[in-house]
Amino acid sequence: MSQSIYEETKAAIQELSQQAKLRAGQIVVVGCSTSEVVGSKIGTNSNPDVAGEIFRALLDFTKENGLFLAIQCCEHLNRAIITERAAVPFAEPVNVVPQPKAGGSLATHAYKGFSDPVALEEIRADAGLDIGFTMIGMHLKKVAVPLRLEHNHIGAAMVLAARTRPKFIGGVRAIYDENLL
Repeated sequence: MSQSIYEETKAAIQELSQQAKLRAGQIVVVGCSTSEVVGSKIGTNSNPDVAGEIFRALLDFTKENGLFLAIQCCEHLNRAIITERAAVPFAEPVNVVPQPKAGGSLATHAYKGFSDPVALEEIRADAGLDIGFTMIGMHLKKVAVPLRLEHNHIGAAMVLAARTRPKFIGGVRAIYDENLL
């Protein structure tokens, strides 16, 4: 099962990156219920082994492509974010270390797996994956655009995806930069 979890995760993040046209230096936020991945109700069956495979796939892909990965904690930590300090050099950290039952298994792996982890109350990511209905929208930039992924399941969990774009400012005669959309 773990090989397919790794492969399914890698396919989803790869497809998100292609559709969102992500560039090096951008931030991808991921929320994940490992309970949902193994076919249980969210918050009932946290699985560190599954989280490890998901984290490994996400980290492999983001590192290969020069992206920053941000992992959302569960509601017990108010959906705090774990990311690399280099992604947010001027952000104000919060003092928390996630655990499997307080923060979630994926956030716990992120905190242990990042080279210089930092916890934040919030982030404004460029794109994101929501694995198992974890509600990542609060951590995306203002204008989120939903994406339909072909690879829309990891294990038993549904995967939702979004990219962001700059706000449109101006009237009907405004000219927009297609490279930003």
